[in-house]
Amino acid sequence: MKNNFLPRLAGVWCLLHLVLFTAPTALAQAPDAPEMADALRQSGKIYVVVAAVVIIVAGLLFYLISLDRKVSKLEQEIKK
Repeated sequence: MKNNFLPRLAGVWCLLHLVLFTAPTALAQAPDAPEMADALRQSGKIYVVVAAVVIIVAGLLFYLISLDRKVSKLEQEIKK
């Protein structure tokens, strides 16, 4: 059995450098705020966007809870 420690260490080292050196540039933002957000905020449409996102997330949460209950019932039937 060969020692695979050095190739693994080299791979982890390269991945670490890749993450450390590319993440700051990828997350950098321009000093000014996005104009679209300002326009939506001024016209009051940002609240419509937020409401739509909240409705979608609430619907998904409701669906997942109901699906979990159905799966739990089926598991209980299988155990009997």
